[in-house]
Amino acid sequence: MTTVNSTTGVSASVLDSLQKQTSTTDSSTGTAGSALGKDAFLQLLVTQMQNQNPLDPQDNGEFVAQLAQFSSLESMQSLNSTVDTIASNYQSSQALQASSLVGRSVMVQTGSAVVDPTKGLTGSVALTASSSNTTVGVYDAKGDLVRSLDLGSQSAGNASFTWDGKDSDGTVVDAGTYTFKATATVDGTATAMATYLPATVNSVTMGTNGGEMTLNLAGLGSVALSNVQTIGI
Repeated sequence: MTTVNSTTGVSASVLDSLQKQTSTTDSSTGTAGSALGKDAFLQLLVTQMQNQNPLDPQDNGEFVAQLAQFSSLESMQSLNSTVDTIASNYQSSQALQASSLVGRSVMVQTGSAVVDPTKGLTGSVALTASSSNTTVGVYDAKGDLVRSLDLGSQSAGNASFTWDGKDSDGTVVDAGTYTFKATATVDGTATAMATYLPATVNSVTMGTNGGEMTLNLAGLGSVALSNVQTIGI
């Protein structure tokens, strides 16, 4: 004997058949779940109409509501497909951007830089306020002061500086990694300021799950792309 669901007017055998058609299995957990697609939804609606109780038919308003649900389901599936396409295009754009950055010189917020004394170095100090006296100290790997660069009075913003690769005695220093410490006198108080220094991009690590791209810099480690001020040749 076939039983009929009093709420939907659909026979139990039909519901069981639809449930088997729409059941899915999670490949990672092995557990079964339900995913009612638009085709199964439409089949359920048609089956409900065919199997409704002739003595107590479904109200027209209920069918309209179900059709509205069906339309909403189609819109959501279309939206999901669009979002997936956008995400795929974004990842492709990120990969293209990453490949173009390898080997390029960038200005990044850092306190250290790999210096070739024959070429010198050009950086900048990010001043948060006007300074009556601005200096940049250059330190070697041992922490000894090699050179002090006097930038004088500077207004708020980025103040550029250039080091010719020589110490305070005018002797060319050895190639290597040097530390730069900027100090600005603001309202009579010596205040540490951030420096932006050049670095070469060795490789790029793509962000996962929409995360930010990371640049792997020669001799300096990794920094987030958001910390890059400018990108050079």
